[in-house]
Amino acid sequence: MVVGKIIGVENLGDTARGLGLYMLTVILGLVIHLFITLALIYFAVTRKNPFKFFKGMLQAFFTALGTGSSSATLPITFSCLEEKLQIDPRVTRFVLPIGATINMDGTALYEAVATIFIAQMNDYKLGIAQLLTISLTATLAAIGAASVPSAGLVTMVLVLSSVGLPVNDITLILAVDWMLDRMRTAVNVMGDSYGAAIVAHLCRKELAALGPPETLQSGDKLGTDGNERVGSDLEMAQATRKMEGEIRL
Repeated sequence: MVVGKIIGVENLGDTARGLGLYMLTVILGLVIHLFITLALIYFAVTRKNPFKFFKGMLQAFFTALGTGSSSATLPITFSCLEEKLQIDPRVTRFVLPIGATINMDGTALYEAVATIFIAQMNDYKLGIAQLLTISLTATLAAIGAASVPSAGLVTMVLVLSSVGLPVNDITLILAVDWMLDRMRTAVNVMGDSYGAAIVAHLCRKELAALGPPETLQSGDKLGTDGNERVGSDLEMAQATRKMEGEIRL
């Protein structure tokens, strides 16, 4: 399908050049979003060094690059936030699963740029109304995208249809999507992580009033194990008494 689309292109040189510029635009946008937008938001709220935070998240970042899936990276993300960066687990266990499902900021950026690229390839001029429609639809489509590799290509059909662009042109960008997919997934994971750290900072007083998370976790665990042990002890005691009664008889 991809080869057929490439063969059907009239000017292959211009198309290849356009794909190169498209990749460069997406990568540049993701880098700006990660190292400037997210970093500035994190610094503005927490007054902490965002690059030190990013260093602590390197393992999760490279795992996302390798897997291309936010869900597959979740265990590593939990480990980096809770063990390396000391983020309260009560926050991470709530924020990260939600973020891995609906917070696809890298995917939204990718879908918007891809739609504009396809419009330019078809000599379709986009006005302000169409650009706003693309931005809004890409955001909503990214929220509905599954956290699996290349899920953004599926939801991009909605974005293209919203402005009347041909859906079959998606096959043109499939050839380079394998790399862009991993990069936008890494940005998605970092967006979730920055969000969890910001929530933990904003809720620090409430969390402190509840007590340290280690105490709550150990208490919950002991309570569960304790109930199981009490139940098993009662069963053993009843069985022993029954056996003693049978022996006496």
